[in-house]
Amino acid sequence: MENPNADKVALVEEISNLFAGADAVLLTEYRGLAVKQLGELRATLRPAGGQFRVFKNTLVRIAAHRNGLDADSMLVGPTAIAFVKGDAVEVAKILRDFAKTNQNLIVKGGVLGTKVLTAAQVSSLADMPPRQQVLAEIAGLFAAPLSQFASLLAAPPRDFVYALSALVDKKEAA
Repeated sequence: MENPNADKVALVEEISNLFAGADAVLLTEYRGLAVKQLGELRATLRPAGGQFRVFKNTLVRIAAHRNGLDADSMLVGPTAIAFVKGDAVEVAKILRDFAKTNQNLIVKGGVLGTKVLTAAQVSSLADMPPRQQVLAEIAGLFAAPLSQFASLLAAPPRDFVYALSALVDKKEAA
């Protein structure tokens, strides 16, 4: 930008900070969506840790390059960006589900960490189970062997008590 004005410099700084603070960034095309629909989408994304913003592509391109990201191929046409703090899977699911009911929202791709994602990869991300479910499954995998080991250790005394009880019952019956 030759001779940028203060507003544009501040916006690039803000976008750069959003990129730096986000765990993931998902880019969409929103052409044809009404303001009310964008508001609904923003309200749906907010609890999931998503912030849905619209900036000029040129400013986003500059901010992305400052953060070492190359998202130029996705910055064509009207672009809205979901900055994600937290679980990117949940935000990707919300965008996918919203796009199913609103054909005008198109997921272009994204950035997860420093890796640029295609639209297909974002779709695959949306198909993954949520973070909490994965953590619960991992905890279950760790707990299962311990539970089996405790049961194995308890078996000999339990079997001894059953055998002793059967012997006592047999002696009482005789």
